Amino acid sequence: MFGAVVGDIVGSRFEFDNIKTKDFELFHKDCFFTDDSVLTVAVAKAVLASKGDWETLSDMTVLSMRTLGRKYKDMGWGGMFSAWLFSDNPEPYNSFGNGAAMRVSPCAHAAGTLKEARYLSREVTRTTHNHPEGIKGAEALTVAVYMAKSGDDLKTIEKKIGEKYYDMNFTLDEIRPGYRFDETCQKTVPQALKAFFESEGFEDAVRNAVSLGGDSDTLAAITGAVAGVYYGVPDDIARKALGYLPPPLKKAIGDFEKNFPLPSLRS
Repeated sequence: MFGAVVGDIVGSRFEFDNIKTKDFELFHKDCFFTDDSVLTVAVAKAVLASKGDWETLSDMTVLSMRTLGRKYKDMGWGGMFSAWLFSDNPEPYNSFGNGAAMRVSPCAHAAGTLKEARYLSREVTRTTHNHPEGIKGAEALTVAVYMAKSGDDLKTIEKKIGEKYYDMNFTLDEIRPGYRFDETCQKTVPQALKAFFESEGFEDAVRNAVSLGGDSDTLAAITGAVAGVYYGVPDDIARKALGYLPPPLKKAIGDFEKNFPLPSLRS
């Protein structure tokens, strides 16, 4: 799940100032962590708190996202999520926004089977994004991360996503010129996953995502979530990214990774 945080930080400065090239400084003084990192960490904390009792996961997700979200309240939350965050009676609001996918990767890390991964993603996502497209976007990312964790190769993962979730019959070069800002799962998740499928390493995957333009931090967070598992996050990139985070978020990431360490699948 740390790959999602790295992608968020790298993409942050381009969200409203898009760049259509892979040639940019990866970390910059204008980079920062956004709501994508906060909610990924919140889901990780909920997964840890529910470990062994997944029936509590939805309730723990609501509690964790509202607790952490209110602590980092000036993160540019979307309008509907902000209303949910500060509501006295938080209820799901039928969203299919791409926030469903950017936060859900901890579910794949915690799951013991693909079936369980899908279940956990739905339990987390239905707390807010209970539209079928929101559920689908979160599940697609979770499946991709779980398969990467399990040792499947790029072509196998892409085939699964293409058969079960999205038409992947496009290339980044084909869509880059006309791709624009879009906050829906339908117009973010397949594009972010394609950035991973066309990659040659973790950094390359994140650069692919940012180069599309659009909702750059969320695209790169989704791409980073699966690329970080498939390739691993290089040590130098990890150190630089951690420098942007406050101690509570760094500790939460460390706690999660101690409980759900990744197998060593690739060099």
